[in-house]
Amino acid sequence: MRKLIYGINLTLDGCCDHTKGGGYEDVHEYFTDFMREGDLLVYGRITYELMVPFWPNVARNQSMDEVANEFARVFDSKDKLVFSRTLETAEDEKTRIVRTNLRDEIIKLKQQEGRNILLGGVDLPSQLIEMGLVDEFHFVIQPIIAGAGRRLFDRTNLVETLDLQLVESKVLKSGCVALHYVK
Repeated sequence: MRKLIYGINLTLDGCCDHTKGGGYEDVHEYFTDFMREGDLLVYGRITYELMVPFWPNVARNQSMDEVANEFARVFDSKDKLVFSRTLETAEDEKTRIVRTNLRDEIIKLKQQEGRNILLGGVDLPSQLIEMGLVDEFHFVIQPIIAGAGRRLFDRTNLVETLDLQLVESKVLKSGCVALHYVK
């Protein structure tokens, strides 16, 4: 059975607003390696629209530094699934939009053959965590206190506490800390 693995980058105070953090090279390297572990990226509309067309354009034009260009190439090579009730069309030919039952679709995907399913964003992962469908968590904590902005899990309503087991921690050159947890 495939695993659903959530990955996100946030500040020390839990801010996950992409405009509040730093653009650390080693964080791009970490998430490039993270994406290599899966064959499907799953997002909600907001995160998808932050990522596409930006990263596919970087992949085509190789317009950033070597590390960001590699992140873009790996991102662009992956199939993507977007859960949205409002997105009409996908800007990326490797993207499929799904409007059906979130829980049923994820369960069906997890039962299919293939590599891990990688999950990003905030709202969609919160819903899937509430449903008990996320198997692993990768948090990269930046050495920044944002002081304002959207907080991770602000809108998550768990019936009971979700206990996780730390399986790996890694201090990156930038001072960011990568934490890998499993249920």
